[in-house]
Amino acid sequence: MKRYLALGDSYTIGESVSEAERFPEQLCAALRQRGQNWDAPHIIARTGWTTDELAEAIAAHPPAGRFDLVTLLIGVNDQYRRQTPEAYRPRFRALLQQAIAFAGGQPRQVIVLSIPDWCVTPFAAEQHRQGEGPVIDRFNAVNREETLAAGAHYVDVTDISRQAAQETSLLAADGLHPSGNMYALWVAAILSSVVLE
Repeated sequence: MKRYLALGDSYTIGESVSEAERFPEQLCAALRQRGQNWDAPHIIARTGWTTDELAEAIAAHPPAGRFDLVTLLIGVNDQYRRQTPEAYRPRFRALLQQAIAFAGGQPRQVIVLSIPDWCVTPFAAEQHRQGEGPVIDRFNAVNREETLAAGAHYVDVTDISRQAAQETSLLAADGLHPSGNMYALWVAAILSSVVLE
């Protein structure tokens, strides 16, 4: 039975969607359909977490054993709280190194997902923060650079998230988080760019 660890924030825990619609659950379901034997994902994620808060949660309850796959998607709340990409870099790098360690030191068993662009959502309009997409791009430039330097996989879901500006079915009922439909597109992007055996 293969083991999968998903690290992140609201995008990983699937805020405002059912458990089955979360992207880690959908990813495991897709792999099982391919005949692979994957256990339910072990998720360490909570809505609102920054890089610091994810690190604190891992330190408080470190996951045991080796994982065949680790995903990491973190940073939107650093950006939302108006922290800088420069401050984000060392915290993200440390989390990435932890993710690789959880994967038995194998960076090719780690997938980093880019930060979605929440600024195209109705929630961002209510907050008067629609114009922050370029800032999210700067955060993603950091996590992409660190991921590729470490030899892990990088999957860009930001462009998919921006489709929600025109396609409301890609958003959950809260007007901020992805719907199960968007998470399905993320899973397709993962499976099209990473070979998971």
